[in-house]
Amino acid sequence: MTMKKEISLNLKPDYIEKYENGYPLLLKEALSDFDKINQEGLILNLFTPKNKFIAKAYHGLQNKGFGWILSLDKSESIDASFFTKKIKEAMQNREDFYQDKSTTAFRVFNGEGDGVGGITIDYFAGYYMLTWYSLGIYEFREEILDALKSCVDYKGIYQKKRFDSKGMYLDEADDFITGKRAPEPLIVKENGANFAIYLDDGAMVGVFLDQKNVRKTIRDNYAKGKTVLNTFSYTGAFSVFAALGGAKSTTSVDLAKRSLPKTAEQFEVNQINLDAQEIIVEDVFNYFKYAVRKKLLFDMVVLDPPSFARSKKHTFSASKDYVKLLKEAIQITNKNGIIVASTNSANFSMMSFGDFISQAFRELKGKFKVEERFSLPDDFRVNSKFKEGNYLKVVFIRKL
Repeated sequence: MTMKKEISLNLKPDYIEKYENGYPLLLKEALSDFDKINQEGLILNLFTPKNKFIAKAYHGLQNKGFGWILSLDKSESIDASFFTKKIKEAMQNREDFYQDKSTTAFRVFNGEGDGVGGITIDYFAGYYMLTWYSLGIYEFREEILDALKSCVDYKGIYQKKRFDSKGMYLDEADDFITGKRAPEPLIVKENGANFAIYLDDGAMVGVFLDQKNVRKTIRDNYAKGKTVLNTFSYTGAFSVFAALGGAKSTTSVDLAKRSLPKTAEQFEVNQINLDAQEIIVEDVFNYFKYAVRKKLLFDMVVLDPPSFARSKKHTFSASKDYVKLLKEAIQITNKNGIIVASTNSANFSMMSFGDFISQAFRELKGKFKVEERFSLPDDFRVNSKFKEGNYLKVVFIRKL
């Protein structure tokens, strides 16, 4: 293992306190001499202009930042034992998840929430999935992999690269790293329900683990006897939980062609009869128009759009278009029905999201009541000094 190159940089005075207080994201504008940095994966020792040491970081380009703080201790080496310590701590914090037989898929390591921004590690029934968010953190892959192997008993280890290195993903062909390959599909459990997932099939595995509490709530408290519309349904996870909770019918709508077989598969691995489940491949906005035309009304509408989506006719951006999306949903929700409004956009706060909801109802001269709110579950640990890390916002809205 090669020693990582280290360089010293000066923080601008205005940013010193921010980093002393534990802010984890390295901002380009905080550095007075960032032009000294010529490659990702460099270790950066950050000093005040008066040469007082503040923090150790690494350089890795991610959508908002320039890298992440790793340590406030000048003498700490960033090596396999550093990552081992971080992974062990993270695992101790997930002890309850490891013990829970009814859930076998969860996040073990959540980036800066567990002390190393730019990487996540998920657990799927004995298999581990590393996701690298920058070339900078990927430069530490040997150390991190050694650390993970020394901490866990694993059946197999996989990886996803969510960064683009000069237009080239590095060895994109195969996400499998070591151990034995997972069956396809691999069946994992979440609160007693089954998910069929694929660890080596493109960017996503087939389920978003951050919605587990929301799905459970739909199943346990809201679904019984209800007609449910699940928009941007992906592999139909919300529909499955609604059906398991006794929904009268579910309708899943997504533009992606593969959403149909993928959703059918999720119903099948839960022994749910497909007769009462409709799966539609269609642009969600076109479906809304169709539903209005046919005077369709649902008892529950789930809205979980990507932060940004583009189809032939529509571009959707959560921060600009969520009010419009809500208005579409309100019009096809029964009186006293529930809208589950969700967003994973980090660009606005739960408070702003609440304002979007108020605005949508106000423009339609309607009334509503917020039943409950959710943000990230406990396995998605968040750094208290980095509020934007808690990106998930879900609101259960009752249309009055």
